[in-house]
Amino acid sequence: MMKWTDLTQDWASSFPRVKSRFPHLDDSSMPFLKLDRNRFEAHLAETHQLTVTEAREEFEDFLFVESLSREMDD
Repeated sequence: MMKWTDLTQDWASSFPRVKSRFPHLDDSSMPFLKLDRNRFEAHLAETHQLTVTEAREEFEDFLFVESLSREMDD
């Protein structure tokens, strides 16, 4: 499964996919939020009218789908 560190290591190419899945993310906050997954998930919750638990689950689902996509590309 894809991990947070995998995503943030190549943030420039990863962020458009994250933004596609979570369109209300604030682009200007990302340089700071990408450094801390908990803060990112709190921001995700705030901008998408989710609880932090729901945001965490949605983000885990996103990472899972991304890992499946990587496997198909290999």
